[in-house]
Amino acid sequence: MNTAIPRHVLPILVLAQFAGTSLWFAVNAVMPDLQRELGWPTSAVGTLTSALQLGFIAGTLVFALLAVTDRFAARQVFLVCALAGAACTVGAWWTVRDFNALLGWRLATGFFLAGIYPVGMKIAAQWYTRGLGAALGYLIGALVLGSASAHALRALSGNLPWPSLMLGVAALAAAGGLLLFFGTTDPPHAQARVTTLQWRALATLWTDARVRSSVLGYFGHMWELYTMWVMVPLILATRLQGTALSWAAFWVLGAGVLGCAGGGWVAQRLGSARVAGAQLATSGLCCLAAPWFMDAPGPLFALWLLLWGITVSGDSPQFSTLTARNAPPQAVGSVLTLTNSIGFAISIVSILLFASLAEHWPLGQLLPWWALGPALGLWALVPLVREERSAA
Repeated sequence: MNTAIPRHVLPILVLAQFAGTSLWFAVNAVMPDLQRELGWPTSAVGTLTSALQLGFIAGTLVFALLAVTDRFAARQVFLVCALAGAACTVGAWWTVRDFNALLGWRLATGFFLAGIYPVGMKIAAQWYTRGLGAALGYLIGALVLGSASAHALRALSGNLPWPSLMLGVAALAAAGGLLLFFGTTDPPHAQARVTTLQWRALATLWTDARVRSSVLGYFGHMWELYTMWVMVPLILATRLQGTALSWAAFWVLGAGVLGCAGGGWVAQRLGSARVAGAQLATSGLCCLAAPWFMDAPGPLFALWLLLWGITVSGDSPQFSTLTARNAPPQAVGSVLTLTNSIGFAISIVSILLFASLAEHWPLGQLLPWWALGPALGLWALVPLVREERSAA
């Protein structure tokens, strides 16, 4: 990693990313309380989650098509979106008893998250022209931990009133935006800002062989990732319940931090494509092994889920690294943002499909079909893996 980079930059990026992306699950963590207090059905959490995901997709499309992250300083975009997302969470708290209003606030929150998650990756790509895989490993690890924290908050929510949790998350997100803006400067390797939409640069998702390889690999990864995250509680519910289930879900999903950070460290030696391929293959095998491990003894069941949790998200930083390295330098932010948008659209299709099928099929028979995404992703990644092996 470039020694000229100030040591405080990466910790600030990681903390700001964790704080900003905590908005993602601010409402999910308090849904059990709201359902008890307001009589909402169990399906309400799925509706609200889908609204946020759709908002994120809309935001990423708007940000990419208008080249927002390439026209304006990334630190400014991150700050504005963190403050706006925090304001939306306060609005959700204020109107929480009106489900339609809450739905609108969550949609808006997802829109502004498009200026936090992908923008944080762009800032890292600008700072770390070398060692990017390791930097993004820590950065996306922060996102994974923030995502998993919803289950920890749910386990702890019996000791905290739900308004405190929502307002606390809003304050945390705002603090993250301020920390990044005032705690860092513009990266020395930042490209000159563009003033027009770079259609040709966005088209590299299909026209450039290297970008296409990493992007298609990422899409296969996204077919599995969020569906696995959504279904983990259902898998654990076959053996656990209550607080024990929430803590187990936190540890399974939070284990992804090991895959992100550890994978980033290994990628510096073996290459991002080989690390991404190894983790994608492992998570795909975990899908295929589900019929056996669903009925396995407790220790084997736990080890299977932990290995799956580590690898299902551990390849994500390396796919982003490959795309950032191969995309046109003047449009890295827009390419990453558009890639995220398409990836999250794929995840919604997968979530809705498998959530519907889970009502009619046993999980042990259903989970192996998630391996279709990793299989297609590995096929797409082959050219980059071969390239790294020949260069070694």
